[in-house]
Amino acid sequence: MKFSTAVVFAAAAFSVVVAPPPPSKPAPKFPMVRLAKRFELPGDGKTKLPDLDRARAAVHLGLDLHLGIKRDGKTSSTLATNAATIYTASVGVGSPATEYNLIIDTGSANTWIGAGQPYQQTSTSRDTGETVQVAYGSGFFSGEEYIDQVTIADNLVIDKQSIGVADKSAGIYNADGILGIGPAILTTGSTPSHREIPTVTDNLAASGAISNNAVGIFFAPTTEADTTGVLTWGGADPAYYTSKPRYVPVTRTRPASAYWGIDQSIMYHNQTLMPLSAGIVDTGSTLLLLATDIFKAYKSATGGQEDAATGLLKITNEQYAGLSNLDFVIGDNTFSLTPNAQIWPRYLNTALGGDANAIYLIAADMGAPSGRGMDFINGYTFLERFYTIYDTTNSRVGFAETEYTYSEAN
Repeated sequence: MKFSTAVVFAAAAFSVVVAPPPPSKPAPKFPMVRLAKRFELPGDGKTKLPDLDRARAAVHLGLDLHLGIKRDGKTSSTLATNAATIYTASVGVGSPATEYNLIIDTGSANTWIGAGQPYQQTSTSRDTGETVQVAYGSGFFSGEEYIDQVTIADNLVIDKQSIGVADKSAGIYNADGILGIGPAILTTGSTPSHREIPTVTDNLAASGAISNNAVGIFFAPTTEADTTGVLTWGGADPAYYTSKPRYVPVTRTRPASAYWGIDQSIMYHNQTLMPLSAGIVDTGSTLLLLATDIFKAYKSATGGQEDAATGLLKITNEQYAGLSNLDFVIGDNTFSLTPNAQIWPRYLNTALGGDANAIYLIAADMGAPSGRGMDFINGYTFLERFYTIYDTTNSRVGFAETEYTYSEAN
């Protein structure tokens, strides 16, 4: 099976394709696939990047509806899947397999196709007779549930995987659907039976194809030569991190506990911006989202001002020179975003409608106050600086530094 290493940036009405050769890496200890990166915004000329992430966060905060808990006599299935920065992998469905370009999402758990290339039924396809639907921040999909053979890589084949086949979808751009690797509880409520559907990771572990029900994810800043991501199945690949992985248990605080949720505090220049609080680690969010009161404290500490064109905080060159590390205390360890890691990649400023020479910060207002069980979302702009491990077997999340943790690429 071939996996794309092209990197596609699509914003508004233009796209740029960059395909640098990946640097040589030691042979992986675990099965892995390379992920292609895409950057995109809706072409309406109005939607700003923070708006997309806030829409996703609003859905995450409304998790009780997704789990089928009634409010005002209504139930809803809600998962967030859209973001401006996405990573995709080529995944085969059926036998012989048709290749689909699927978004890798730790913030959802359903796997579905049909947003782009239509589903091709083969001898391994079986319609379960159930409908499936997922609503998210600015779109949805609905269709039929099938059981089919799914091929992640030549040595990673799932004989019977639940997949959604969309007959209607919105909010997914330049991809065929989603490969959800969040906790399986997130699938509850997506079908009329409200059953929990095993994820692709669950099924790979159950079949013995991988030794542990875990995945490791490596990203890199978009301006580095190594622009592809890597998803490792079954554990952490030491070829992609430079410090010992440190693990913390999944938080017990709802609704973050249903996701890859952790407890962390945030410090800036010896000031506590956020005491120990629950939130989530999410590849489907682009920015670092902070509860409104925490965001205001960060805004005050940095001197940033909201930019009307991009919706991001904008700082001067002098303010950038005075930035301190933004420290995330996770368990007994501190993971720092350097000043450079706190700013949006400047060569992508115009893709957001911003000034090419301006400096924008990657922290944004979540749109809700703290104390609701999800005070932060560590999105892609955080994750590109660290290797992360999502370990279902031990109900924990791991973090390690990479060669790009202290990069000055932005």
